[in-house]
Amino acid sequence: MAKTYWKPGTIIYPLPAVMVSCGEKEEEYNIITIAWTGTINSDPPMCSISVRPGRHSYEIIKRTGEFVINLTTEKLARATDWCGCRSGQKYNKWKEMNLTPAPAKVVKAPIIEESPVNIECKVKNIVELGTHHMFIAEVVSVSVDDAFLNDKNAFSFSKASPLVYSHGHYFGLGKKIGKFGWSVEKKKKKKK
Repeated sequence: MAKTYWKPGTIIYPLPAVMVSCGEKEEEYNIITIAWTGTINSDPPMCSISVRPGRHSYEIIKRTGEFVINLTTEKLARATDWCGCRSGQKYNKWKEMNLTPAPAKVVKAPIIEESPVNIECKVKNIVELGTHHMFIAEVVSVSVDDAFLNDKNAFSFSKASPLVYSHGHYFGLGKKIGKFGWSVEKKKKKKK
């Protein structure tokens, strides 16, 4: 089998495309789309998100020490992409994408009501890695929408139609949903 060698890079795909919500007060609530996220420990349950320091949500998460990882679905694909392309400094992402902030059980950051799974996190450490800083966090609560449970009370991926990110594109259960930036792409004018 022939191999083609690429320069070193992050090619661990697919990854979940998640919307991370943050903020302590409604006027500062924000959403940032993250693909650099993952499970890092089982007991205590811990996960991480990696965020560029220049992003609007970075300072909010650093100051509050809390965030919520909201899993996404095919129905949330446009909002997921849009929230990753637009800044919370200029837009109220909740209103623009018709998303509902709801109270979390433990943290002050809101959950996204439309998300099938909300993972509430408290930051334990921030590791400065280069372009991104990794927020290492303990999971303090998880809520799952009853609509996405099967008859055994387990999370049903087929009911949720989860969204993943792979090498610049979004996929849902094997079919392409869009590419990075498609929700804000200018439509091409037709030639007359």
